[in-house]
Amino acid sequence: MNRREFNKGLLATVTSFALIDSLFAYNAFGNNIKPIANHWAIKLNEFCSDLRTETITTTQWQEQISQLYKEIELTEILKFIDFDHLIKGFVYPDLGVNTKSVKFPKLAGLPEKTTFVKKIFGMRKDRAIIPHGHSNMASAHLILKGEMHLRHYEKIRQEEKNLIIKPTIDKIAKLGDNSSISDDKDNVHWFVANTETAFTFDVIMLDLNNKPYVIHNLDIYEKQDLYDGTLRVPILNVEKALKKYGKETHH
Repeated sequence: MNRREFNKGLLATVTSFALIDSLFAYNAFGNNIKPIANHWAIKLNEFCSDLRTETITTTQWQEQISQLYKEIELTEILKFIDFDHLIKGFVYPDLGVNTKSVKFPKLAGLPEKTTFVKKIFGMRKDRAIIPHGHSNMASAHLILKGEMHLRHYEKIRQEEKNLIIKPTIDKIAKLGDNSSISDDKDNVHWFVANTETAFTFDVIMLDLNNKPYVIHNLDIYEKQDLYDGTLRVPILNVEKALKKYGKETHH
């Protein structure tokens, strides 16, 4: 065997070892061989930072987060936020929803204090995240457990005691589904739990446009049809809204 053949053979052996090595690593760790820079939590924080600095629009932010959630396995998110631990001893109110803050584990490239508020929202069957609109806010919501009747409306304009809104989404949101709100798209939302318990993971951006955020609770059942596809809906204080909408009575 001359030197050329020997080197060729050696190269083939080294290559096959490298291949076996990489295959073993892939099989051992499955899809977890992701560069840390590509971790979904880092991407999420980047999107939120871009929105905060107005590098992207609110609707772009909504699209980016929706796309991100479609690319991640739900089990990966549940594990990362330690969902099982979060819901131990969770208190379900008789009206409305309860929340718990989420703490991300330490991750290189992810600041300890994220630019967004992160929480889980949990409720029992027939309880609701009551119908409400927003100003100077954006938020994204991922169904972690159960299913919910989800309705969205576009906020067209605000009057002194009413919001003029237009229906946009009316669907059953199931495990892994996501939705979002902003001043520019699907601003008003309303969730009602269809299952024994239901949870969302919420990413919330407050005080956008350098203005304090405002929430308007709405009396949707008292809507006035304006016959142009829009509705005039009274604004309620939170106590009245919770009493009327916190527990579904199947209108």
